[in-house]
Order: sequence, then structure tokens, then C-alpha cells
Amino acid sequence: MNFKNDFVDILFEALNGQFEKNKMVQMIEKPKYEHMGDLAFPCYDLAKTLRKSPQHIARELAGNMNLSLFEKAEAVNGYVNVFLNKQLVSSLVLKKIVSEKNHYGDMEHGNGGVMTIDFSSPNIAKPFSMGHLRSTVIGHSLALITEKCGYLPVRINHLGDWGTQFGKLITAYKMWGDELKVKEQPIKELLKLYVTFHEEAETNPELENEARAWFKKLEDADPEAILLWEWFREESLKEFSGIYELMGIPFDSFQGEAFYNDKMDNVVQMLADMNLSEESEGAMVVPLEDLPPCLIKKKDGTTLYATRDLAAAIYRHETYHFVKSLYVVGNEQSLHFKQLFAVLQKMGFQWQQGMEHVPFGMILKDGKKMSTRKGKVILLEEVLNDAIKLALDQINKKNPDLADKEEVARQVGTGAVIFQDLKHYRRNDIEFSFEDMLKFEGETAPYVQYTHARAISLLKKGGFAETDNAAIISDLEAWPIITSFLSFPEVIKRAMEEYDPSLLAKFVIELARSFNKYYASVRILEDNELKQARLTLVCCAAVILKEGLRLLGIQAPEEM
Repeated sequence: MNFKNDFVDILFEALNGQFEKNKMVQMIEKPKYEHMGDLAFPCYDLAKTLRKSPQHIARELAGNMNLSLFEKAEAVNGYVNVFLNKQLVSSLVLKKIVSEKNHYGDMEHGNGGVMTIDFSSPNIAKPFSMGHLRSTVIGHSLALITEKCGYLPVRINHLGDWGTQFGKLITAYKMWGDELKVKEQPIKELLKLYVTFHEEAETNPELENEARAWFKKLEDADPEAILLWEWFREESLKEFSGIYELMGIPFDSFQGEAFYNDKMDNVVQMLADMNLSEESEGAMVVPLEDLPPCLIKKKDGTTLYATRDLAAAIYRHETYHFVKSLYVVGNEQSLHFKQLFAVLQKMGFQWQQGMEHVPFGMILKDGKKMSTRKGKVILLEEVLNDAIKLALDQINKKNPDLADKEEVARQVGTGAVIFQDLKHYRRNDIEFSFEDMLKFEGETAPYVQYTHARAISLLKKGGFAETDNAAIISDLEAWPIITSFLSFPEVIKRAMEEYDPSLLAKFVIELARSFNKYYASVRILEDNELKQARLTLVCCAAVILKEGLRLLGIQAPEEM
């Protein structure tokens, strides 16, 4: 349901088909203030062709329009502003949402094509910190949004389970590790060893050489190195799985860096056979135009991220035949992905054009990046558990007899943490704040969740009977809600195109505000001829709030 297109059809007819429709659709605006109308068309681009002033064109168009869809059209400073027919539009929109329910806003842009999404990707043997939250929740939301838009997402957790950090960890364990302590608290002890290594290496540089030697042993399949690596990996996966389960985030693949160990030689050979690689100071690189050379192998023969990501990209395309492939990875890796895509292009892989880096800012603590090396991390699991506890405390105070209190508290607590991240534009850095993250009022998930629960309660109290008949709602106070419903599909489309879940987060906040304002000013349950129409509006608000939250990876309890 796109009244913007209807508006363009009417304009197109009034202009005798002199201008391109697609361009006209892109020109349609939403007036800044509600009293100026629902849609606006600027006439400035038409002035040169029509040899008239924009103001004159606007007056002519406003007086020469088929107004069955509109209450009125006005010429304002070179714009044609139109006011939608509120009763007609409300009836059409409510009927569509009641009919389609959570499928309202579904699209077919992806035509069922596969989109691989590489996100979360924490490092094995390190704690799942707040630093990993952004990739995890942005990637999960994008998977849901792109699925809504007709793609088939494949969620890939490219675990950091290989690399020189394992040489450091094995060295630290061999020198200072205690097997019993590690078995009792694996991640906590491994983090302590990792931090100790970097502290000691500052005064004993020889430790770095020892770490490189152990990683070389790992790459050469030394039995002791492999045994320790497998142990560290298994313990980490147990902890990660618990956090993903708590947040309700699934994955289709946990194939990490190590999975590509036997696939990299083929990539290195391909680059050599194509004469794309060359030696540089004992290392192997691929020279690139307008970019630094891409390092493929160090002079000691060990591989790098680029080697693995090349092997991973080729494997994923051969396995999933993706039409798009997203990498939800921090801003600081932008050069790496530019190099990766450039090398694939030089190798002649046309499918590389469907690959995109989706960068995001950092979560900062006191204005600085969190550092695992220095032990300056905030554990995500602790934050989630604190949020859940706070939610349970609130429930016990306000609704102690609520059924399934613990499950509702989990939904509210995890929702608060996820939303606090997703409401920010992804490219911006976020200052970590317990106070803001665990807030339950204002621009928060609990505020939206409570609004949804309020709507469900109204439906139950009012004995709402769903019907296919078009509801005629005449309350002026309902119009902001109706216009939100109208914009929902467009917001989803923009969130997909810009890979920006914050657009949806802002949308559900605005819809919740409009609904609560309506609730405060209209007697929804008053027993008169408008009761069922108003309850239909409430039903549709509940549907859209729940679906909007779902696309952010957040659940909507029916009671709170």
C-alpha cells in the first residue's frame, strides 16, 4: 500500500506524462509539520521545462488534481501539499494489517536469493565482552530485516579460533597456567593468562618469539599445541552458546578461521598461477591499485586474516551461491575489506560485487576502546544478567502475580541491552553506561514492550472481535498512528538498503509514543459505535509494535 505512488500517478496525469515517474517518486517528501499535509511534491525541477515559476506550477497542479484519495491539495511556496482522506486511508490500512498481521510489510526484493551474513565472531579463549555486542545484535537484526525483504539469510559466526594469539595463550599456559584452575573457570583463567603474557612481554620481548614459535607448531599440527587449542575452543564455545541462547540469536554456521586451514594453499596457488602475487621482503603480497599491498603470507610462512577471508569467501560462494554477502565488522577493519574485495576482483570473481562491509563504531569506556590485552573489558553476560535481575525486581514491585515472571524478565532485560545498542546509528561510537543500558523508561525497549502489553490488555478487556470489515475510525488523534502504519514498509526497506536497524528502533519508539498519546486522550473502551473500530486500531498497533521489535531481535511479552 503506497499512497506515494498514487500521488505520483495523479501528478503524472495532471502533467500529461511529461516527466519520468520514477524520478517523481523519489522527489516526494513528507512535510515537516502535520498541519502542512501528509505528502508534498516540490515543483522546482519542473520550472525549466515548463517555463513557469515553481509557485505557478504548484497552483496549477493543486487546482487540477483528482482528489478522491485526498481531502485537499494546497500550493505552498512552490510545493503541492496534499492531505490524505483520513477515513478512506484508515479503513484501507487497518483492513490490510488485520488481514496480513505480522506479514504486513513483507517484500520480495531479494527474490529468495541467499545472503550470507558474517557477524558476532568472538575470539576463542577470550571472554565474550561488550565489545562483541555491536556486531552480534546488528548482524542478527540485519538477518531478520533482509529476510523480511525476501532474502534467505545464512547466519555465519566466523569464530576467531586461529592466529598468533593462540601462540601467546599456549606460551602463557605453559609458563604460568594451572590445569585445575582453568578447568574450574576456563574463560576467566585464560583471560588472566592472556593479560599476564602482555604484561610480561613488555619487559621480556623474547616471549613474542616464543609465542610465534608455538603458533607455527599449531599450524604444523603439533599434537600438544592441537590438544591445548581444542580444549580452549571447546570451553569457549560452551560459554558463547549460553550467551546466544540468552539473547535468542541462532547461527547456521560456526565455521571459524581454523576451518579454512586446508583451503588456503589453494588460494595462494591460484594467486601465483594468475601472476597476481609477488615476493616482498620475503613475504608474499598482492599489489593493488590505490591501496596498500595485500599481505598473503609472512616471511615465516604463517598465514593472515586476508588469506583466510579469501578462502572463506570462495568457499561460501561455492557452498551457498550467495547473491549478497555481508561482513558486520567494526570500522577499524575497513582497509582489510577493501583489500579483500579488490583481490577477489583481480581474481576475476564477478560475484565479489555482491559483497559488502557493514562497519560500525565501538563501545567505549571513559572515551577509550576496551582492551582484552590489558584486562579492561566488561563482560556481556554480566550486563545481561544485571538487566534481567533489574527487570525481575521491577516486575515483583509492580506485578508480583505475573505468570512466567522469569521468562518475561529475560525478554525485557535482554531487550533493554539490545535496544540501547540498536537505537544508535551503527557508524557512531557509543559510550558504555550501565545507567543508560539498564534504563526502563524513555527511548528504551521496555517502554515499547510495555506499550505492546498495554495494547494486548485493552483488546482482552474490550472483548475485541477480529473482522474483515473495514473499520471506519474518525478520531483525529488516531491519524499519527495511521501514518506510522503507512510508513512501516518504507522504514523496513530503508533499514535494509542502508543496513541500519536504528531506523526501526526510532520507528517503534515514535509509534509507541503516538499510541500512548492516543490512549491518554481517547476513551477506547467506551461502549459506543466506535469501540470496535478503536480496538481494531489497537490490534494493528500491537501487531506492528511486536513485528518492529522482532526485526530488532527483541521479544514482546503480552503481559508485564
